[in-house]
Amino acid sequence: MAKDLSERQMTKDEKTAPGTGEPLSGEAGGPPSGKGKGRLDFSVLGRVFRMLLRVYPKLVPLTAFCILFCACCSVLPAVFQQKAIARIDAELKAEAAESAIAEPEAAAAAEAEGTEFISDRIDLGAHWSAASKDIVRLVLVLIGFYLLSIISSTAYRLLLAEITQGFLSDTRKKMFDRMQNLPISYFDTHRHGDIMSVYTNDIDTLRELVSQAFPQMLTSGVIVTGVFFVMLWYSVWLAAVVVIGVALMLTVSKKFGGGSAKYFVRQQKSLGKAEGFIQEMMNGQKVVKVFTHEKKCTDDFKKLNEELYNDSRRAHAYANILAPVIMNIGNILYVVIATVGGALLLIKTPNPSLQGLLRGTGIGVVTIDIVVPFLNMTKQFTGNVNQLAQQVNAIAMASAGARRIFDLLDAEPESDEGYVTLVNAKIGDDGSVTECEERTGHWAWKHPHRAEGTVTYTPLKGDVRLTGVDFAYVPGKQVLYDVSVFAEPGQKVAFVGATGAGKTTITNLINRFYDIADGKIRYDGININKIRKSDLRRSLGIVLQDTNLFTGTVMDNIRYGRLDATDEECVTAAKLAGADDFISRLPDGYSTELTNNGANLSQGQRQLIAIARCAVADPPVMILDEATSSIDTRTESIVQSGMDKLMEGRTTFVIAHRLSTVRNADVIMVLDHGRIIERGSHEKLIAEQGVYYKLYTGAFELE
Repeated sequence: MAKDLSERQMTKDEKTAPGTGEPLSGEAGGPPSGKGKGRLDFSVLGRVFRMLLRVYPKLVPLTAFCILFCACCSVLPAVFQQKAIARIDAELKAEAAESAIAEPEAAAAAEAEGTEFISDRIDLGAHWSAASKDIVRLVLVLIGFYLLSIISSTAYRLLLAEITQGFLSDTRKKMFDRMQNLPISYFDTHRHGDIMSVYTNDIDTLRELVSQAFPQMLTSGVIVTGVFFVMLWYSVWLAAVVVIGVALMLTVSKKFGGGSAKYFVRQQKSLGKAEGFIQEMMNGQKVVKVFTHEKKCTDDFKKLNEELYNDSRRAHAYANILAPVIMNIGNILYVVIATVGGALLLIKTPNPSLQGLLRGTGIGVVTIDIVVPFLNMTKQFTGNVNQLAQQVNAIAMASAGARRIFDLLDAEPESDEGYVTLVNAKIGDDGSVTECEERTGHWAWKHPHRAEGTVTYTPLKGDVRLTGVDFAYVPGKQVLYDVSVFAEPGQKVAFVGATGAGKTTITNLINRFYDIADGKIRYDGININKIRKSDLRRSLGIVLQDTNLFTGTVMDNIRYGRLDATDEECVTAAKLAGADDFISRLPDGYSTELTNNGANLSQGQRQLIAIARCAVADPPVMILDEATSSIDTRTESIVQSGMDKLMEGRTTFVIAHRLSTVRNADVIMVLDHGRIIERGSHEKLIAEQGVYYKLYTGAFELE
């Protein structure tokens, strides 16, 4: 089952740096790239916010304004409470002053006893009537602000829903666009399940960050700042006590938050590993059961699951401990403020404040209308500090998830410096080539010559030549050595040899899935490095041994070869490939829905659809990589005539283990460990009685 590096992909050993055993940079399972490993990476969070602003340059500031307004409204009760208490205290003092004038002896006696005297002669109703008007006015203003706050809160929550889902949609689109531009080597060195985890789990961490953590941080940050300013406005001494408590909170947050962030990074990695393993097991379930490896697979999964459990437990343990610790520090601070405030009130301590400094009223003393609101402000202050601390969980997860997302977005895309393009062409009677828009069945290479400022058109013929090609998937582990292949237009070139000889690697180089280390590959006399990759691959039809069918109808899967093909052209291609017979017998014929890579079809039927897909593309050059390997001998004989018609007039590269399928090839290349050791027609190689002769007669076996 497992194929050699040159046939399919790099093996596990080849995915490690030579001589180190360490994973290649960026490999799933290796350490995450980028800075900030094991701690909060604020540069990553800053990049997320900048992306958010680029997607919604107007809605994000509007939402932030609504959040800020709601936060400011949350600070107002402390101010209003102080003003209300101060107003009542002023009326009480006024009543006491009037009582002292009305009955001086009684007032003096009460003062000597340490109590306050209010005379019956004083009109208390007038005092309370005056105070109540001011208090009612304050309450009405506060209600007005709260109504505006409700409207603002509703608006920003609706806006957040739009922004969050829109941002995630845009991010997924960018990730998919980048993934489409990544080289094949990226997917050879990253587990597919781990990539899927980026699209699901890591994206979900951004949802929590944008919809919950960012708004809560902004709200709590503004409230903390606003309340602290109000504290300084009324009393520097009591604010200083709060600062000491906050310093302790920050120390605790840094300690627990740092530990939490480290393990959240590990959790996201472990989650990707586990999902990658699950996907592999799902894809290989038949193999697992055939070789009765259920217990071994279960044991392997238990190890990965245990690793995920330990990382998640530690991450959440740190995060869950933080909130109650901060809350209890806040409770202690509340008691301390009450004690210190009471002491300052009793001894009539001078009270420096911003209010006195800015208004020029000088330094007063600590009064009851300062201490009481301060207690509520302390509760509000520590509560919001606690809210900020609780966001460490979401921020740490988002930092880890965003770093993995950016690893994908920042992955080096497939380079393409080609400037020669493939165009529809009309061929004149004199052989002249003219570019045209409509499909004519003729193509030409449009080759701009930048130095001369001219453009030449070369008819697409299918002349492919490899000269002295060397190649290695990993530096130091060469796969091909001095390979030279010449395929003239319309020729059928076959590659035979044992698994790992380098047959598929040669075809991978022709379509530039990988670039050569040395040598030249020319297509119709043009260096393929000059041809734009999309146009190069459009001129090649490929049928692989491993068939991939997509969710959709049979017709859709055939049309995948050329999206503008008509139904009639798709049916003609299916008949040419020998697939029309079984397709017609399907429940809904060509409209039959295929799911899960065509699981409701046999392997041979899937291969026939793949051949039909290549036929509808009508390419001038074809690559058949074990195209009939999954088809039984009887079906192969049916398909072979159609394949011969399909290959007629086309340059064709055939890779086959069944040597009977390459007998009619114009040239047969025999490869061994990356070198071409024999070449020639079937008759010539049989006459030479070399390696090919021994393979054909059964003296050797293709492994």
